[in-house]
Amino acid sequence: MQKRKLGSNGPELTAIGLGSWAIGGPWAWGWGQSDDEESIRTIQKAIDLGINWIDTAAVYGLGHSEEIVGQAIKGIRDKVYIATKCGLAWNSKKQFRNDLSVQNIRNEVEASLKRLQVETIDLYQFHWPDKKVPVEKSWEVMVKLKKEGKIRWLGVSNFSVELLERCEKIHHIDSLQPQYNLFRRDIEKEALPWCLANGVGVVAYSPMFSGMLTGSFDVTKLAGDDWRKKNVEYREPKLSENMQRVEKLRPIAEKYGKTIGQLAVAWVLKHPAVTSAIVGARRVTQVEENLGSAGFSIAPEDIQTIEELFPVF
Repeated sequence: MQKRKLGSNGPELTAIGLGSWAIGGPWAWGWGQSDDEESIRTIQKAIDLGINWIDTAAVYGLGHSEEIVGQAIKGIRDKVYIATKCGLAWNSKKQFRNDLSVQNIRNEVEASLKRLQVETIDLYQFHWPDKKVPVEKSWEVMVKLKKEGKIRWLGVSNFSVELLERCEKIHHIDSLQPQYNLFRRDIEKEALPWCLANGVGVVAYSPMFSGMLTGSFDVTKLAGDDWRKKNVEYREPKLSENMQRVEKLRPIAEKYGKTIGQLAVAWVLKHPAVTSAIVGARRVTQVEENLGSAGFSIAPEDIQTIEELFPVF
């Protein structure tokens, strides 16, 4: 699979990265029950097929996703880069908080290293901003963790350009992980141009808008505790409006012999600022289909049609 350099100083990542949010299993923002053995097979199959990096987070399944990733990469650690995130902490009552305090970052990195069963985390990222802590103090801890050999590259997720600039003054940011898809194009205005100009790689999450852009989304098949049931985009009347727009992509996708989902991911990958798209999977068949998103180009006239269907607001 095609590889792209992560920003100016990062590693060569495959255009598709494996997202492991769903394999965390049930929790407040889960996707329903997952089968751990199947999750491990899926991760290992992805690596066998050439995907060279996995994105996870401490909070996914309250540590469970990291544990499964750790089990799956035993004996093949040298074949894959591991990216994880900190800053969403929880207590014994499973109550969440944004916490980028110095001590919490240090606590989280040690816990993630243990769950992943690795000596070094390749890409360590802030999950969400924390308004209670000056971002400079948080970022300085990341720089120290890199010097200590606990992490190799530094990234942030869901950060504004203003926060990016404040971090960049202290130490180069290797990556930004934003939501980017046809429904969410706002980062094209400022964040993507800023990253491109400053040598910051972009690893886009939710390129298929959490399933909406697969072309096979069926809300009736969601688990009872699936987080999407709480989201207005997946409930009427918004759901029908969204699905009608998605369906208009089908003839374009068929023109390339692709699914709507593959077309949607390829559209994300076309942006020059984007290094890789994080595509989630918890079954082997999903990984195999996701690989079809890379390696083909969308004609300019089709890009224009697509973007007229999904304008920037």
